[in-house]
Amino acid sequence: QESESENKLDGETASDSESKSEFGGSSPVPTSDDTPEVLNRALSNLSSRWKNWWVRGILTLAMITFFFIIIYLGPMVLMTIVMCVQIKCFHEIITIGYNVYHSYDLPWFRTLSWYFLLCVNYFFYGETVTDYFFTLVQREEPLRILSKYHRFISFTLYLTGFCMFVLSLVKKHYRLQFYMFGWTHVTLLIVVTQSHLIIHNLFEGMIWFIVPISCVICNDIMAYMFGFFFGRTPLIKLSPKKTWEGFIGGFFSTVLFGLLLSYVMSGYRCFTCPVEFNNDTNSFTVDCEPSELFQLQEYNIPVLLQSVLGWKTVRMFPFQIHSIALSTFASLIGPFGGFFASGFKRAFKIKDFANTIPGHGGIMDRFDCQYLMATFVNVYIASFIRGPNPSKLIQQFLTLRPDQQLHIFNTLKAHLVDRGVLGSLEDA
Repeated sequence: QESESENKLDGETASDSESKSEFGGSSPVPTSDDTPEVLNRALSNLSSRWKNWWVRGILTLAMITFFFIIIYLGPMVLMTIVMCVQIKCFHEIITIGYNVYHSYDLPWFRTLSWYFLLCVNYFFYGETVTDYFFTLVQREEPLRILSKYHRFISFTLYLTGFCMFVLSLVKKHYRLQFYMFGWTHVTLLIVVTQSHLIIHNLFEGMIWFIVPISCVICNDIMAYMFGFFFGRTPLIKLSPKKTWEGFIGGFFSTVLFGLLLSYVMSGYRCFTCPVEFNNDTNSFTVDCEPSELFQLQEYNIPVLLQSVLGWKTVRMFPFQIHSIALSTFASLIGPFGGFFASGFKRAFKIKDFANTIPGHGGIMDRFDCQYLMATFVNVYIASFIRGPNPSKLIQQFLTLRPDQQLHIFNTLKAHLVDRGVLGSLEDA
């Protein structure tokens, strides 16, 4: 009998109803009205529906303006903002768990959560520094040592946190503590991993960062607009305010927006060139000869559309074709990130992740679709765009021993002679 009662206390045989009582039914995050007083006074005569419209609209314009400003400030500021957004999103999700967890007076949950965030960031961004700043790393002795043993150091840091978690286990609350351990790791997977992919996309060129994010923003705005004015048919039970009219209207608007934005941005090197680190000036540069993706080409229009449009050919950038794939994903699949977040919030009986942005909720409420989009863009680039990077190959080649460099040189020379490339170059 004592053994059975201990198992129940540990949660190993607890029913679903007991699990629900463990997490409680109260809202972990308060949802009080955080609208600025000046807006409350100015919109006091409007109905709640139109008041929410104006609050969301004004704050959306403010966020778009801020987005333009950080783009103007350059890639380094963009990367810093991505890191800040990542930390804030992590904080909002962990706080929901902590508000449930701390009532049991169990140790180290918040400390270990932030420690694991540090470990994961050290692992991912250490890999990025080694990859993109290879020459700088090789030039500095401490960085070279950290780079050489980076994965071992990362594993050691994580193992320390793992041992700390095991030592923090408290009898009668094992199940809850393992829930929260899983909570932390799933949060790290969703937030840190995908924010790291955003920075990888940024290094491919700012256009791969700006266009996908802008498509998600456009789809969010246009789906809201179409749903607000024309919405009649519910789309999904997880989000009762979402409608088919908004979903379809957002799709066509986003595809058109993606084509236009891609056309404008493809003509500027500062957007299309990969972001690279200049070791001579110790700064980021975005200057290059545009690739074929960003050079105007002529395409034949399908015969069925020629009679409608009155054109036989059209000149456009190849990137615009890729933008159709990006905007389609942002419109059709991206919203499922928002539906997932809605389900998560309903599971814990909260309206928003936080009250950071009036009318919009928390930062995570604005980035739930962006993280899913970032993963798609990274996979898309790796599958259809990215090829071997000659500059990185040369950087690695120069760090080899002279005998290794000579071996590679002779192998490459023999290969080029066999293909007839080297002979033709010498003749020229």
